[in-house]
Amino acid sequence: MADLSKYRNIGIFAHVDAGKTTTTERILKLTGKIHKTGEVHDGEATTDFMEQEAERGITIQSAATSCEWNDHRMNIIDTPGHVDFTIEVYRSLKVLDGGVGVFCASGGVEPQSETNWRYANESEVARVIFVNKLDRMGGDFYRVVDQVENVLGANPLVMVLPIGIEDDFTGLVDLLTRKAWVWDDSGRPENYEIQDVPADMADAVEEWREKLIETAVEQDDDLMEKYLEGEEPSVEDIKRCIRKGTIALDFFPTYCGSAFKNKGIQLVLDAVVDFLPNPTEVKPQPITDEEGNETGEVATVDEKEPFRALAFKIMDDRFGALTFIRVYSGVLKKGDNVLNTFTGKTERIGRIVEMHADERIELDGAQAGDIVAVVGMKNVQTGHTLCDPKHPGTLEPMVFPDPVISIAVAPKDKGAAEKMGIAIGKMVAEDPSFRVETDEDSGETILKGMGELHLDIKIDIMKRTHGVEVTVGAPQVAYRETITQKIEDTYTHKKQTGGSGQFAKIDYIIEPGEPGSGYEFESKVTGGNVPREFWPAVQKGFDVSAEKGVLAGYPCLDFKVTLMDGGYHPVDSSAVAYELAAKAAYRQSMPKAGAQLMEPIMKVDVFTPDDHVGDVIGDLNRRRGMIQGQDAGATGVRIKAECPLSEMFGYIGDLRTMTSGRGQFSMEFLHYMPCPKNVAEEVIKEAKEREEASKK
Repeated sequence: MADLSKYRNIGIFAHVDAGKTTTTERILKLTGKIHKTGEVHDGEATTDFMEQEAERGITIQSAATSCEWNDHRMNIIDTPGHVDFTIEVYRSLKVLDGGVGVFCASGGVEPQSETNWRYANESEVARVIFVNKLDRMGGDFYRVVDQVENVLGANPLVMVLPIGIEDDFTGLVDLLTRKAWVWDDSGRPENYEIQDVPADMADAVEEWREKLIETAVEQDDDLMEKYLEGEEPSVEDIKRCIRKGTIALDFFPTYCGSAFKNKGIQLVLDAVVDFLPNPTEVKPQPITDEEGNETGEVATVDEKEPFRALAFKIMDDRFGALTFIRVYSGVLKKGDNVLNTFTGKTERIGRIVEMHADERIELDGAQAGDIVAVVGMKNVQTGHTLCDPKHPGTLEPMVFPDPVISIAVAPKDKGAAEKMGIAIGKMVAEDPSFRVETDEDSGETILKGMGELHLDIKIDIMKRTHGVEVTVGAPQVAYRETITQKIEDTYTHKKQTGGSGQFAKIDYIIEPGEPGSGYEFESKVTGGNVPREFWPAVQKGFDVSAEKGVLAGYPCLDFKVTLMDGGYHPVDSSAVAYELAAKAAYRQSMPKAGAQLMEPIMKVDVFTPDDHVGDVIGDLNRRRGMIQGQDAGATGVRIKAECPLSEMFGYIGDLRTMTSGRGQFSMEFLHYMPCPKNVAEEVIKEAKEREEASKK
């Protein structure tokens, strides 16, 4: 069995364009995993293997790869930085033990880095910080360290100082060893020399080194006492303290360099080995029962324990479906039967592969601590637990945010309809933040996602990967109708056409119901004027009619019909006659009962930096939003509001403009509320125009 203390499961995450993918490329080159480094700007990066990624120069899917450094095995996941793909970061952090947060030396702490940092805090992932792009114009290591403290509310532990800045950046001083690493201009990572500290940096090095040691020895009371008495601890002791503090999330060892110019990557890899936890040092995952309540058991990282693994990503590529799993405990071998606790079904494990971006290396098995991919699993989705059928138990599932934007799509021709269904099915399995549903009113296929870029790329994947051409429509709001007044009315349905005719008379009350009650029916007929066997027909007539309101044809909600009396004919009355009477009664009485249009109100949660709170609140007010409250946090303010859905289209773009790209929001359906008169008139007018157009 492999030695778990030599394992590191790490993720690389940051804001768009801070250099995550380039950093991953350099790590792979340094560890001998690849022999030619691919550049993001040439569309040749190893982990950006989707066409859309190579073209746009952004990472869309998290990619998994593994390599070796100093006799340690590293499983690395390169995650996307764009806000629309945050889900990828979230699910990757869920299965990692440590992370490298990459920040751009000139851009500093950017909005997406804040989100990712927040996710990493929630997942309690230990991190080291790498300030990249020090060779760039405006690169400033000390400013970024300051921002990590003030914007993220984190505690950076500076481990190295840069020698020179921008074009003059040549190397780093390692504060622990007081040695300078200086690279030449060849751009090759192995071309460096270890020298003495430059004379002009001696004071700064001593000052920062003292801060480093003071912070580190706080982890060990004995060392701290000795240090206060003037005895300096050994480098080994300091490293031990740094490791303890990093795993406890007390501070984050901070490095710098230039991934593109191959400077400083070795020190980051050393830090991953020295300071980030191995799989046995992180808090074990709790086991839950079917209802999601914790059982008190945990999945201890140990190959002797029963098998437990979490599927954290599904990927469909040219070889078939791949399920990425993180094994928490036990051992998995080819041919094993495993239980999916979500579906309750067992599946047989066929091939197990280790992924290197989109290449695969066949494996015989996997053990606790491993991240591997399994080929050809049928019913497994992201967040499902796979376990030993004899010892069932569910790992804490992942919770995904609800989509915030939706569009209608239709295939361009009949032949594409089936292909579109298959393509959407595969895409939904791969990405839990992408949902699909059929609108019952219009029969359209509605795609829902995390943002406009998210849906744009899904349409692109459908077109290129699956060869499905679709037309994309504008989003529609699902309005509803109701009534505001109580009305008593009567209706008689008579039809004589020779032979037996049709007769039904009903006296009824229609009144507004409780919000959320839907449609209710009650009969108070006594004396048999409407025989009991015809009551269900009357109920059905109103029920069917309620699907189409009298104002704009939207379903009608929250009203009650009470059948009071009526009349019947022994020959001509029938269930059909009473049903037709009820339908006509609905059309006759609803307009008199103060029919009103209702609109969906969304619960909106907006996150904004402090300096933009006024703009965001003003904008929400302009969108007819009601502010419910605001909470200040370390990195900004959360504003809770209730807003009509019709006013929220395109909001993400406006929010990002207002907050320099740092704002974010999520929204979910809350309830229906009456529409203001001017909005209702506009909607009714549009509905009538649509109806006229369809008649033509």
